[in-house]
Amino acid sequence: MEKDFLILAGKKFSSRLLVGTGKYKSLEETAAAIKESGAEIVTMAVRRANIVKPGEPLLEDFISPKNYTFLPNSAGCYTAEEAVRTLRLAREMSGRSLVKLEIIGDRETLYPDMVETLKAAEILVKDGFSVMAYCSDDPVMAKRLEETGSAAVMPLAAPIGSGLGILNPLNLKIIIESSKIPVLVDAGIGTASDAAIAMEMGCDGVLLNTAIASAKNPVLMARAMKLAVESGRLAYLAGRMEKSAMAVPSSPVVGKITG
Repeated sequence: MEKDFLILAGKKFSSRLLVGTGKYKSLEETAAAIKESGAEIVTMAVRRANIVKPGEPLLEDFISPKNYTFLPNSAGCYTAEEAVRTLRLAREMSGRSLVKLEIIGDRETLYPDMVETLKAAEILVKDGFSVMAYCSDDPVMAKRLEETGSAAVMPLAAPIGSGLGILNPLNLKIIIESSKIPVLVDAGIGTASDAAIAMEMGCDGVLLNTAIASAKNPVLMARAMKLAVESGRLAYLAGRMEKSAMAVPSSPVVGKITG
């Protein structure tokens, strides 16, 4: 089989698993888990990055930008204005135009504010950014984001950090089938089987953080997620067997020996 790349903003990636960098016990654990995950894209919340505390360790001290594509993330923003300003600052500091747009609309559920997200996406795309947009699992909103020129849509599977898995597979399937840009599940993945299911449905990738960082053994879970994404993708490409309401024998029923 030819190499199966994930293509984002014209760049090829071998891994379809994207990982975050928050919630780990230490930067050493962060680095070990990310390495084991096989991920090539690592998200970084710009508003939580250490850029003003000299002497304290930096994420880049443990995870080299030479080995990973850092994806600046507007996590913690609640308006389009905040998100645009944050991601412009990130580009000024890093030169990176591929960004994850995230605008929260509710502090309890952490659901995205889609009105503000659409507004910010339009501004950022016109400003030369390649936008990967965190969004609700609403097919209409996902299509609107695609129409802004966004590089990818990232519908939630369940609320951020909940670990509930894919709660609305029907909507997710509609988004996948109607999108002409990559669809990556973002938020709500709890364990390896959730990631595998998302990939078997036809998602182009999975972005997760808490499922690894909050596991009892994050490094081992990172490995499990890597294998889950790979196996789910292979199953999707292979095409599953048709379901049947009745048993279908696996042995031939013609030419069998009779008494």
